[in-house]
Amino acid sequence: MPAPRPARAPVSADSPADAVHAPLVRSFHGETLTDPYAWLRADNWREVMRDPAVLPADIRTHLEAENRAADAWFAPHAALCRTLVGEMRGRIKEDDSAVPSVDGPFAYYTRFREGGQHPLYCRIPAAGGDEQVLLDGDALGAGLAYFSFGDVQPSPDHRLVAWTADTAGSEYYTLRIGDIDAGTERPDRVEETTGDVLWSADGRYLFYIRRDAEHRPSFVYRHALGADPSSDVLIYEEPDKGFFVSLGRTQSERFGLISCGDHDTSEVLLLDLADPLAAPRRVEPRHPGLRYGVEHHPDLAGADRLVLLTNADGAEDFKIVSAPLAAPGRENWRDLVPHRSGRLILSHSVFRDHLVRLEREDGLPRLVVRGLADGAEHVVAFAEEAYSLGFDPGHGFDKTLVRFTYSSMTTPAEVWDYDLASRERVLRKRQEVPSGHDPARYVTRRLMVEAADGARIPVSLLFARDTPLDGTAPCLLYGYGAYGISIPAGFSTSRLSLVDRGFVYAIAHIRGGTEKGWRWYLDGKLAKKTNTFHDFIAAADHLAAGKIVAPDRIVAHGGSAGGMLMGAVANLRPDRFAGIVAEVPFVDVLNTMLDDTLPLTPPEWPEWGNPIADAEAFRFIRSYSPYDNVAATAYPAILALAGLTDPRVTYWEPAKWVAKLRATRTNDAPLLMKTNMDAGHGGAAGRFDRLEETALVYAFALAAVRVAAPAA
Repeated sequence: MPAPRPARAPVSADSPADAVHAPLVRSFHGETLTDPYAWLRADNWREVMRDPAVLPADIRTHLEAENRAADAWFAPHAALCRTLVGEMRGRIKEDDSAVPSVDGPFAYYTRFREGGQHPLYCRIPAAGGDEQVLLDGDALGAGLAYFSFGDVQPSPDHRLVAWTADTAGSEYYTLRIGDIDAGTERPDRVEETTGDVLWSADGRYLFYIRRDAEHRPSFVYRHALGADPSSDVLIYEEPDKGFFVSLGRTQSERFGLISCGDHDTSEVLLLDLADPLAAPRRVEPRHPGLRYGVEHHPDLAGADRLVLLTNADGAEDFKIVSAPLAAPGRENWRDLVPHRSGRLILSHSVFRDHLVRLEREDGLPRLVVRGLADGAEHVVAFAEEAYSLGFDPGHGFDKTLVRFTYSSMTTPAEVWDYDLASRERVLRKRQEVPSGHDPARYVTRRLMVEAADGARIPVSLLFARDTPLDGTAPCLLYGYGAYGISIPAGFSTSRLSLVDRGFVYAIAHIRGGTEKGWRWYLDGKLAKKTNTFHDFIAAADHLAAGKIVAPDRIVAHGGSAGGMLMGAVANLRPDRFAGIVAEVPFVDVLNTMLDDTLPLTPPEWPEWGNPIADAEAFRFIRSYSPYDNVAATAYPAILALAGLTDPRVTYWEPAKWVAKLRATRTNDAPLLMKTNMDAGHGGAAGRFDRLEETALVYAFALAAVRVAAPAA
């Protein structure tokens, strides 16, 4: 449990430098831990998530002083920020629309109106006809400082729509149900859900998830349509504080999925959507280290099967197995797609005649289609050196048509429909860039950089064709490196504002992700976490030593766990970077992992270690935790961005880090912190408001490398 909040001195309303207070001193495993800025953690943080107005006055004063100081620094760059926003907005098709997806008698899609911040959820009859607007995000978000949709699900009979929205950025979603034809809202509203929604097959029940007192998704409820939510039935309670719960559905639409897990272990329970009052049925009990995901393949002869993606039996890069629905336990799992080391299977979906899987090998994704009758396979792949590929199975088990999205760092996103049987591809949409985009003006490359231990790190580059790679170009180097999350080499209209000003935009695919298989992830977590930091530094060193970019003009950029990476490399190699941008940065690693009341702490122990129970983990985390390793040295220019209602990386982590940097460093380079007082982990929710935040990041990067002139 956290220690009592220490006493503190009054905070100046004028300067964030006046943040020195009585330190919090604690002992763990025979070692003393001193936290000079622990007072910035609000005791009532749970209430702040619901209502930011209850933030203690002294903390608010400090955060607002930081904001004013940052605003004062950005004031001379205001014209540049306006120019950047104008450029980025000019690349967005404001009245854009997604490709409709057919679900029964209707085709559903989202679109934006010109000038609109939020999406509209719409449908048209599949056979053709007039549009119906089901939900108007602009109208629903009008007058709110924050508004973001969660889940939107039409009922099986298409008469109703269940939807969720967050109005504080704290990931507490309100569940509402609309009558589509009547244009009215039903009275049975449910507050503080996680956002997931699942209908029963008869449309009489909804399933949703509530959080526990520590903001963890833990309780699955069944709601009877028309009933008072206070009478909703708890159908599953997660007993392990380290496991989070989510809801999904099989492609066959027969079963709902209650998925439970942490970063190492998973467990799935089946909800029979045709029998919504039946108790959930466990597929395979959880075992430490065992991960699996479930799909369903109905058999007309009655021998239904489950098709599972799993790492069982040492399948480090995963395999696909099948099992009878009547006896789905692990003892009955039989290989369908065997494990092959180095080929990471990312996801799978099952149709009547085909199994489709998304996999990655040698850092590049591809779709593989397998005929269930004969086992014959064919591959959907692309020729560029680096690209991003996404897969949407859509609605319908019996169909042969699926959808995928392709882009590269030079190629705008393309949406394709693909016939699994005929192998015909049909381009449904190509991302429009209203202000113009010529892919031939840009170059994307993939480098392999050698780390100190011999590991070869992929680095994706984007630059203008006329940018000289002679050691003079500035560079923005982005990294993440945690949870097995890979950073795709996809298209971004925003980053062109840097590239058009001569930047080389680089993504370091460092260990901790899965770009090179599951082992790439394992080699960047727990006791191997520091590989992530050294890989990023190796990438920067290689770009500088190879005269690809200027050695003194590299800006590092990362967010969340990637923000922790930023804090670590700032401590390890402050001389390497001209600037560092840390968005919602997880920089107070040790104190957070010692506080088991915080939402993510128990689920994060498999990723970082448990310093409460494990002295070795305590010492190792302490050795790299950015906040704990701030030193009396010269740091580069730093910009930290935070969200007041962020439940994932709480606002006080960057606040404490910046305060300690300011008090400890030996130079006076720009040290800025901006807290969005109306948002959480994802920053501003409106699509144009987000551009304002991106403009700040890019203006800071341009200033750090002394490039400020508008693009020609």
